Amino acid sequence: MKRTRIAALALATASAALAPLLGQAATAAEPAAYLQDPAGGEKTMKSMWTKDEMHKVEAQFRFHPGVQYRTVTRPGPAAAPDYKQQVGDPKTLAWLPGYEFAWSVSDSTVVKKALTVKEGEHPIVVHAVLRSADRAKVAEVHRELTGKPAAGREKVAGGKRIACDTGEYTVEWSVTRSGYGTLVGTLRWNSSCEQYRTAFASDHGQQR
Repeated sequence: MKRTRIAALALATASAALAPLLGQAATAAEPAAYLQDPAGGEKTMKSMWTKDEMHKVEAQFRFHPGVQYRTVTRPGPAAAPDYKQQVGDPKTLAWLPGYEFAWSVSDSTVVKKALTVKEGEHPIVVHAVLRSADRAKVAEVHRELTGKPAAGREKVAGGKRIACDTGEYTVEWSVTRSGYGTLVGTLRWNSSCEQYRTAFASDHGQQR
């Protein structure tokens, strides 16, 4: 019976990650499954101060490509024909992107920029647009978050299926703290599924 598996896998490690993924939960490969702006670790963020240098906003964005595919049942090798395994079907490969936003809001106390605190609740607006190579808008997410802590993260499902091998895309993102400022950025994403097809083909070969 066919089953849908959704796996968010890093493009650079697709071939290595897919082998164990076919027999395990999809979440096993999620930690490395994103592109980040600005590049770096979890605490790497873009930042800006208000004109009076009393308030600072920091932001980070992660784009999760999200690989989606169906599995099919393959017969076992000649020595064990009854042994069957669920393997990925390359014909069903597609993308289902997700978006993740992080923010941090600091307020100066006594001395500008020198002594800061992160406290209270804040209104945060997150926005992202996925554009094709010809600048057409392919997908968009927008959330107005209220009562959020001074530092936090928010994941937003894209809800838009993107076909494989449809070229390069640009993601434009922004995080706004009303009254403080807006941080923006862009990153590029290649929709090629070739590495996944190669991994599937390799796995199928092991079944023969």
